Amino acid sequence: MRGMVAKLKHIVAAGLAVLALALPLAAQDPAAQLSGGRAAQLDALFAELTDPENRTWRRSEADIRRLWSQSGSAAMDLLYKRGEAALDADDPALAVEHLTALTDHAPDFAEGWHLRAVAYYKTGEIGPALADLARALALEPRHWTALSGLGTILEDVGMNESALAAFSASLALHPHQDDVKDEIARLTREVTGVSL
Repeated sequence: MRGMVAKLKHIVAAGLAVLALALPLAAQDPAAQLSGGRAAQLDALFAELTDPENRTWRRSEADIRRLWSQSGSAAMDLLYKRGEAALDADDPALAVEHLTALTDHAPDFAEGWHLRAVAYYKTGEIGPALADLARALALEPRHWTALSGLGTILEDVGMNESALAAFSASLALHPHQDDVKDEIARLTREVTGVSL
């Protein structure tokens, strides 16, 4: 039992460290991390995504995801696709192998870190998942999916207030996420006892 408590304390400490890193980064200008043309494209797409009057936000979301999934190298894109395929086939251990090769060879590719975090989470490896989410968010602070993944992990380890902050940061970046809105409403009730 002591070993389990010690392990949980390490996971919680890692979660807090990731959250401390991720949330301030989400408020920073991510353009410094990207090449000029791609940064301008993403800036325009994020402006469209956050516009409450934009009825074509799904296209903006898809275009952002498309840009995120492009590493700039055909070989690295192949490793990414293999990692995705392994996750789709419910083989997260194989996905970790492909995505580890990807992150080793393309350490500045945020989506590689994010997808490997998903694979680690599915294998039950919370610490490595949190570390990869931190890296993904350091490279792409507007990665709403990484932030909601962080919220899920933090909630799993009983850190509901921190999870609520992560989900709220995700929603601020992509306000059309109904599932995240539901998580926020539920966690708000649990944390404060008050409905939104």
